[in-house]
Amino acid sequence: MSAYLISLCRQVSDRERLEDCWANVAPAFKGVQAKPLVAYTPFEVLEGDGNFQGVVLFEFSSMEEARRWYNSAAYQEVKKLREGAADFDLLLVDGGVVSAAVQQMPQSHKG
Repeated sequence: MSAYLISLCRQVSDRERLEDCWANVAPAFKGVQAKPLVAYTPFEVLEGDGNFQGVVLFEFSSMEEARRWYNSAAYQEVKKLREGAADFDLLLVDGGVVSAAVQQMPQSHKG
């Protein structure tokens, strides 16, 4: 089942270093089954505080493939370029739909 990496950029403190990261990230995806779906396109905040400046969404073939990419030496090297240049939240989510209410967000279930 597909998995999705959602990257939310909250703040940029060093644009030049961030652009260096962008310029060097492509090789980290070599041999990885990943497809960019959204990369810093215009967005509109419909709800929430909107405390972010950019959105990236990648589709991976599986959670395992996404974790393999994230933990790879190639990505970890590029990640060092980004660290300190911008604040990001990265989320990895499994594709699909959980239909039973009791199974949705089980950490908040009190029963």
